[in-house]
Amino acid sequence: MHIPIDPAASEPIYEQIRTGIAEAIVSGRLAPGEALPSIRSLARDLRVSVITTTRAYNELVSDGLVVPQQGRGVFVRDQPTGALQERARTRISEALDEATRTARIGVCQGD
Repeated sequence: MHIPIDPAASEPIYEQIRTGIAEAIVSGRLAPGEALPSIRSLARDLRVSVITTTRAYNELVSDGLVVPQQGRGVFVRDQPTGALQERARTRISEALDEATRTARIGVCQGD
């Protein structure tokens, strides 16, 4: 799974991971019932700590976008309701707005 990570961004890495996965779920790139990569394998692929990846997955569970199944892994929720999708879209939009503001500040300071 490709999730762009920017260590220099003001947004924490776990939030960047959460946002990337949430976008994939809401857009349909991750289908209902599909398994997410294991926490360890995603951490290894992204070169981040297991703790960071665990926190991102916990946020996705609290968002209602994924469900953990003991001994099996974490799966995209079968039937995300419209309210859950809307909440995810709102959080994604807020994260993108923050990234845009941060980028503008960086550009203005670079002048």
